[in-house]
Amino acid sequence: MITFLICLMLLIASYFTYGKYVERMFGAKKEHEVPSKTHFDGVDYIPMPMWKTFLIQFLNIAGLGPIFGAVLGATFGPVVFLWITLGGIFIGAVQDYASGMMSIAHKGLSFPEIVGIYLGKNFKQFMRVFTVFLMVLVGAVFMVGPAGLIAGFTQTDFKLWIGIIIVYYIVATLLPIDKIIGRVYPVFGFALLFMALALLGVLIFGHYVIPELSSETFRNMKIDAAEFPLFPVLFITVACGAVSGFHATQSPLMARCVTSEMQGRPVFFGAMIVESIVALIWAAIAMAFFNGVEGLNLALREHSNNAAWGVSLIANTTLGQLGAILALLGVVFAPITSGDTAFRSARLIVADFMGMEQKSLRKRLYICIPLFIAGFGITLINFDVIWRYFAWANQTLAAISLWAVTMYLVSKRKNFYLSFFPAILMTLIVCTYLFTGKEMFALSYNAGLWLGGAITAAVTTLMILLIHKYRKYDPAAF
Repeated sequence: MITFLICLMLLIASYFTYGKYVERMFGAKKEHEVPSKTHFDGVDYIPMPMWKTFLIQFLNIAGLGPIFGAVLGATFGPVVFLWITLGGIFIGAVQDYASGMMSIAHKGLSFPEIVGIYLGKNFKQFMRVFTVFLMVLVGAVFMVGPAGLIAGFTQTDFKLWIGIIIVYYIVATLLPIDKIIGRVYPVFGFALLFMALALLGVLIFGHYVIPELSSETFRNMKIDAAEFPLFPVLFITVACGAVSGFHATQSPLMARCVTSEMQGRPVFFGAMIVESIVALIWAAIAMAFFNGVEGLNLALREHSNNAAWGVSLIANTTLGQLGAILALLGVVFAPITSGDTAFRSARLIVADFMGMEQKSLRKRLYICIPLFIAGFGITLINFDVIWRYFAWANQTLAAISLWAVTMYLVSKRKNFYLSFFPAILMTLIVCTYLFTGKEMFALSYNAGLWLGGAITAAVTTLMILLIHKYRKYDPAAF
């Protein structure tokens, strides 16, 4: 319990300390103009109150991540607390805040366009394709998972629910952001928060024992540890809750809706910290509920590592009928809401690089129809395969976004080390996983680590040269 409480306090304190420092580095000012006012279009650029943008941002970036990822990450042991806490504060929250504030500074541009400004035109072309593909992949993942669960609950046809979810996605993606997303998402966001707080109460006032981080437990405690090394697998498994590249694509959605730059810290930094708290709670309850890390590993192994089964059992047992309802919201409706904002983000990314205004419903349809056809095609692939590649692509995007943030801070003559060292770490993680992952090149661990380190060193060297080049320029040019 002590390790858990310390991590919880660090996350809360970081919002008022490190969050303030990051805010100062980005020069947020109340008097600066924001895109919701200067570019109002009644569809995507719409001013909304802060409590609403916070809950929408939280739900957009959450989905299944801080619940399923945390439960699976807990199989590594209490060391997961460190990754969630330190990753959430120094990497995830910085990335989410930076991507939101950079979008505000660039009139609500989507993140691939911003990356192009700071990493070059060639990289922008790559990011346009890569990010749209990732968004469609996210939308497909968050179609297949909920559709399968609903079909199982109701004993109905899986394809029927895929069709229903696609119809909902189309409607939610095409309508102005305040019609469905602005009205329904805050309710689901509150439900996720309420479930996490209820479980926190169970942990504190119940009779559960949370494993402590010690010299004995500061290691990989998975039963099949040799097959799933702590580095880099833990850092890929727990994305949302620590850092997720997907978040960088979502922050610009709310960057078009905030009414002041001073709302950036609560909406972007704050939502990420809250997500980390949710992940921390779920990691703790997963280990405590199954009487330790070994018990959690054995229970999940018996159920094919099905995190949804674990989440439902924990919620139903600890929270009763209310838990069953909240679990349904968490494992079904929350991912659906993240899926439709993924498609909405894809639409805006395509619109930005094509220079196509989005006031016209007809023009929104031109972009959306091909995206949904591609998304449906991906749902026909095995879900496990989709999820594995999504996890790696997601963290790869995080590494890229952190390098773009670094260049932005360099151009503004600010402390670029805020994102420089996190960018190096994330690059090493994704490069090592690329060579060692079973679904990737599947090389030996030592060979993968050396190759991943070599590529990371090369990328870091190139970025240092680019930083040196940027520092010769007038910051006003950026």
